[in-house]
Amino acid sequence: MPDLTTPSSPAAPPPPGLAARGLAGARARIRPFALPILTAALIIAAWEVVVRVRHIPEVLLPAPSAVAARLWETLPFLLQQAVPTTLETVAGFAISTVLGISLAVLVTASRFAREALYPNIVFFQLIPKIALAPLFIVWLGIGSPSRVTFSVFISFFPVVVATLTGLTSVDRDLLRLCRAVGARGWKVYTQVRFPAAVPHIFSGLKIAITFAMIGVIVGEFITAQAGLGYMILFAASQAEMALIFASIVLLCVIGLALYALVVVAEAFALKRYGA
Repeated sequence: MPDLTTPSSPAAPPPPGLAARGLAGARARIRPFALPILTAALIIAAWEVVVRVRHIPEVLLPAPSAVAARLWETLPFLLQQAVPTTLETVAGFAISTVLGISLAVLVTASRFAREALYPNIVFFQLIPKIALAPLFIVWLGIGSPSRVTFSVFISFFPVVVATLTGLTSVDRDLLRLCRAVGARGWKVYTQVRFPAAVPHIFSGLKIAITFAMIGVIVGEFITAQAGLGYMILFAASQAEMALIFASIVLLCVIGLALYALVVVAEAFALKRYGA
């Protein structure tokens, strides 16, 4: 019969190597988020200190605290101005996505189209786009269509190049196997080429979403009577530096949110195709 008075032996401690690996894994997961936040916080703190110590006038460079206060005061109004900027950015990005992927498929599928179109696409990409912005205003007027069109003009090229790279980087042996089993045309694209091109396509989309917003802001600088680009230009004319930075901060937040949506869509697409 066992001795019930004998105290049970304490649980064996986990191996030291296991605890160290767990801590290292936690640090590896936190580091990609903590380092950028810490760096940004240090830059903002240094900015605040320099402005206060050097007594820099607000009309030249406002302190981050002044920018934050101005942003809080004008946030409802700036959010109203952000609506047309965001909608036009999303519209330009969506059109450039459809146009860029369609052109890449056409260039990949047809040698004649590749020889006829791709050099011209590259040529138009080399043109200084800012210099062409007034032409879009003359052709399409001062409304939203000119800004969306200019946004598409500067953002579709990364989608074309990235998609074309992905569609043409498929293993040749796999394509030969498709031909051997009788797979042709669109089925090869949907079952082989597009799954292989997903990482490349989203690399282009990440660039395109930033270019789309740049195109809209440039258009708002020229013609708009609303939007965050217009607010930046208006605040500059009034020497409202804090309002300029507040508008830029809100633009950065919107841009990060749109970029994050693209990243989430990429994660779903990679999971869907097993990458």
